[in-house]
Parts: sequence; structure tokens; C-alpha cells
Amino acid sequence: MTVLAIAHRAGNSLAGLHATNLLGADVVECDVHRHRSRLEVRHLKTAGPLPFLWDRWELASTKAPRLGLAELLEADRHGTTFMLDLKGRDVATGRAVAALLHDRAHDRPLLVCGRHWPAVERVAELSYVRSVLSARNRAELSALRRRVRDADRPAPYGVSVHASLLDAGVVAELHRCVEVVMTWPVNDLATLGRVLAAGVTGVISDEPAILREVLDRRRRPPAG
Repeated sequence: MTVLAIAHRAGNSLAGLHATNLLGADVVECDVHRHRSRLEVRHLKTAGPLPFLWDRWELASTKAPRLGLAELLEADRHGTTFMLDLKGRDVATGRAVAALLHDRAHDRPLLVCGRHWPAVERVAELSYVRSVLSARNRAELSALRRRVRDADRPAPYGVSVHASLLDAGVVAELHRCVEVVMTWPVNDLATLGRVLAAGVTGVISDEPAILREVLDRRRRPPAG
């Protein structure tokens, strides 16, 4: 069973993209926001009319340069597999991403994930895009379990579920319906061991050491 090493937020900067390519992670994840008709790649959120971006204990000026999704894709020289995490609750973000990819004639495989599934599914109408539906809390997980069992709708390629919500039974149930079950955040060896024992096939981590461990475990011969 191959477990994907997914670099969380590494695509939010060109330096992060470069470092992750050197590491050899399978997938580079980035956060995509639509702000005033522009697709930006960043984790920090806007604060309405206030002149700063924020997230918990972090603040940044709105005047600081912001990386655009088009710039990120243009800068890639390694055939990187990106996972675009669509932020917000607006299908317009999905439409804008699909239009950008179409206009750029982007045709390399990529993943698109998010908690607002209609936006994800809009981008996944492109033939080379694989959809990953995310769940952060128990209500979203319950909806996700119903969604992947719905035979009247196309099955997503994968799901991404917060590590606190997973056990072996949930992972096995999801795997019967999708190809890849990802989880986050996996930033220490104890959590890595737990989610691998549960059967996940995608590890999303902020820590290069954890991603390197996932890659190293794939190279090791089976015990015994």
C-alpha cells in the first residue's frame, strides 16, 4: 500500500515549493483564496476593510506582496503535483480556478480539495483534476460518509479527514468508496504511527521530517 507524502501549505510560497521539491514529497498543497477577482495563494485570511491579513496569532500587512495561483503554477519547473485547497464557501472560487487552468492550457494531473464540495466538484469537471472532499468536524464527516456512498453521484478520487476523527473502522469504510484517504495534521511520529495503523493512504504534514519518514518507510523492505 503506497502512502502519499503531502506537504501541507508548502505551495504558499515559492521558497516552500522549492524546498519541498528538493525533499521529494509526492504532493505540494497550497491554500487558494479568491480576493477581488484574483486567485491568491496564502494561508492568512483577509479582515474585510481592515489593512491586515490574519490567522490566530499571526498578522501581516495587506500591502505585502501576495503570491498568485498563476504565478505559482508558472514557477514550477519540476512537474509538481499540486493539491489546491479551495478556501471559502463560494462555488465562484471553483469556477475561477477552472477558468484559470483552462486559459493556461494546464493539463498536468492535479488534486483539488476543500470543505465546500460544490467548488471542488466544479474544478473536477476538468479531465485531469482529481477531487478530494474534506471534513474537519464530526458533522462534516457524517455528511462525507453519506456522500461517498451515494451511487447516483460520481465518486471523488479521495477524501481528507482531520486526524482526530479517524479510526481503523472509519478509514476502511471510506476506502471502500474512494481511492485515497488522507489526513491532517500529522506533525509528530506518534500521530504518524496512529494514522498509518488506521490504514490512511495520504499523510498531510507541515514537518519535513515526517514527510521524509513517510518516504523512507516506502523504501524499506517489509519486515520479516
